[in-house]
Amino acid sequence: MPNLHPVALYCTAALGVLLFLLGLGVSICRFRRGIGAGPAPERNALLNKCIRAHANTAEFAPFLAILFLYFGWHGPSELVVNLIIAATVCRFLLVIGLVAWPSLGRPNPARFVGALGTYLLGAALCVAMAAGF
Repeated sequence: MPNLHPVALYCTAALGVLLFLLGLGVSICRFRRGIGAGPAPERNALLNKCIRAHANTAEFAPFLAILFLYFGWHGPSELVVNLIIAATVCRFLLVIGLVAWPSLGRPNPARFVGALGTYLLGAALCVAMAAGF
């Protein structure tokens, strides 16, 4: 079995750290606000932003990790390595766009680039897998 490509390993680990730190962030926000379940009453409360960022990460990170590890074990091309890095950066940008901006209801550049990049780069990685890159 070939060695795992280090970029695939580190990017998968980064997605895992992101997911678990966001989960911890939700728990800390809940504890501080005394809200055991559900959202905070204020739409743009930090708890609601953390919940959304965690949920969105939980939706996309697992499949991206599968793609990263698949390519990591199959000797990815330079193009695929760059796609992996870019997809990881987009996931972090999306979280920044959700948590750091004042409103969940308004788009912002980080959120837009993070979301669009996730869709396009994830699709490109799926096509690369199907094409045998």
